[in-house]
Amino acid sequence: MIGTLNEGPLHQALKALYARPGSREEVSIDGFVADVVDGNQIIEIQTRGFGALKKKLPVFLSAHPLKLVHPIARKRTIVKVQNDAESRRVSPKHGSLFDIFSELVYVPKVLNDPNFEIDVVLIEEEERREYDGRRGRRKGGWVTTGRSLVRVLEVVTVGSMEDLFSRMAGELGRTFTSADLADAMERPRSVGQKAAYCFRVTGLTRVSDKNGNELVYEKSE
Repeated sequence: MIGTLNEGPLHQALKALYARPGSREEVSIDGFVADVVDGNQIIEIQTRGFGALKKKLPVFLSAHPLKLVHPIARKRTIVKVQNDAESRRVSPKHGSLFDIFSELVYVPKVLNDPNFEIDVVLIEEEERREYDGRRGRRKGGWVTTGRSLVRVLEVVTVGSMEDLFSRMAGELGRTFTSADLADAMERPRSVGQKAAYCFRVTGLTRVSDKNGNELVYEKSE
């Protein structure tokens, strides 16, 4: 039961999907708690905030292969609750595999470890929001109180930065900018900038030129 009281419905649902007969849950390892241990492999569910994993991942990887499971909502229904009244609407935003860069930017070099991989789980989810004028002042009074899994749409296993780069390489020239990366991924410029950083610090690409204030990249040999 270590840590289970802090788990939300989405985290619990994903952990149930990855736990198998004979695997162990909530295992204490060198001062940290692993969600699932299957044989020698650790399976860690992280619904958001890879920055919180900076200390945990090196400890786990020092002795175990590690699969990190991260959900991205391709479809989201927002459920708003106020005074016992409930409204539902489908969000116009659709998540993509490439949104993983928004989290990988905190721990990009971990994908250089051959014992590490990520399952990006593209899902349909419900996000519950409740009105709280004090806590939610920055968002019109609404506070997100939970995320629930509706169904799994696709699972993409990523074992390296090369895996991610190869999915967009056909849309890139020999040299490219973060804007070109964003266009290739069909994501906002901010995601392109994070992808450019991840590729560069892991040695997959290098800066080859500069166009005004914009860096120009090419794939490393």
